[in-house]
Amino acid sequence: MSEGVTVKVSNRYQISLPSVARKRLNIQAGDRLLVDIQEGLIVLCPQPQDYVEYLAGLHQEIWEGVDTSAYLEQERNAWQESNSD
Repeated sequence: MSEGVTVKVSNRYQISLPSVARKRLNIQAGDRLLVDIQEGLIVLCPQPQDYVEYLAGLHQEIWEGVDTSAYLEQERNAWQESNSD
């Protein structure tokens, strides 16, 4: 949001989301927001309704070019070897 919009904290420590933010992120009354504090900043993000769907495919680039079946087999063998010691 490069518009430089500000909000005021009420005496009950509440803020109102600016309409530009609500419209861009399609935030409706009753929606939940995640609050994250990062290096002195407060970051508000819409809470996903389905975390599985939201996180599906996250970091898929890590597995590019990796034979996942071979990787799993190697990991299973390592666990079996460590349990037999």
